[in-house]
Amino acid sequence: MISQNNKSGLRNPWVWGMTTLILVVVSVNATFIWFASKETRSALVERDYKTKDRKSNEEVLSELRAQQALSWQTEIKKPDSIVMGTPTAYEIVIKDRDGAPVSGMLDVEAYRASNASKDFTTAFKEVAPGRYQGYINFPLKGYWELHIRVQRGEDKFGVNTGKFMVAASS
Repeated sequence: MISQNNKSGLRNPWVWGMTTLILVVVSVNATFIWFASKETRSALVERDYKTKDRKSNEEVLSELRAQQALSWQTEIKKPDSIVMGTPTAYEIVIKDRDGAPVSGMLDVEAYRASNASKDFTTAFKEVAPGRYQGYINFPLKGYWELHIRVQRGEDKFGVNTGKFMVAASS
């Protein structure tokens, strides 16, 4: 007989199982909400992407025209395999459109899309006219890119490498 005074329903394992399932679902959702509300964000989208380096279309086009007018050529010599935590020697040769070496200041930014806090910039030394050498020590394994920026007087030129893999060990 079903009545308000019948307490046998609380002894049913199905009632306890459903109650436990509901509590687990609620606690998992609460955990997701807590993680989502924390201040840490993914590095795939920069925090100030709306305002950082905001340029008008005309400024962007004029920079592209300046890059094309320079027509500098880059040659990057890197090892076949790159290992995390090991300094890796790079040599970068920069020539102008006539094949003459370009002397100036060269910086290389190592960029990793999944973790912006580990990005870093390394200045390269000019060992001969237009020939730069430097060591890059990648702190994490995974896919990296290099953003190469060279400046000679008022002329600025930039080139990016494709993605490459940094291995955990050799």
